[in-house]
Amino acid sequence: MQLTVARIGRAHGLRGEVALDLRTDSPEERLAVGQVLATEPASAGPLTVAATRSQHGRWFATFAEAGDRTAAEALQGVELVVEPDADDDEDAWYPHELTGLRAELTDGTVVGRITGLEHLPAHDVLVLEEAGTRHRTLVPFVRAIVPVVDVPGGRVVLDPPGGLLASDAENLVVSPETGGDDADED
Repeated sequence: MQLTVARIGRAHGLRGEVALDLRTDSPEERLAVGQVLATEPASAGPLTVAATRSQHGRWFATFAEAGDRTAAEALQGVELVVEPDADDDEDAWYPHELTGLRAELTDGTVVGRITGLEHLPAHDVLVLEEAGTRHRTLVPFVRAIVPVVDVPGGRVVLDPPGGLLASDAENLVVSPETGGDDADED
């Protein structure tokens, strides 16, 4: 299983530079000048890092194999991939480790399975397929909502705020007299 370090974005300038959508916490190491990275699709690479820079929180790279804008434009959407490292960090998981885990609430109630991990601008989210439905819920992957990740035990524990899960909507009771508005009318 290869891991995505970055996805190549738009060409930037005329000399083959591209924007990168990072998927690594250590871009300085993974994208060091001279690094040769495999690609997905494999036919686009391998690519050798010729230069990198960061500007206003965005990363840009130039590859030896793409010396002009036309070549850089052809790389848009290509993923830079590496073999996984043995990682000692107990709070770091790869998407393939999370996919397939049983999702349960803090009381042990099973609510579904994790089908993936998505990287959004604010933070990562777990993709939850809720049990008995085909409903896909995006669960913010933050400690307050996902207090336990037990990969060896095959589960994640969720402590979601009310309304996050589709099953919360099924349990919502609407009073016919008020039309759902619980405010007192005087």
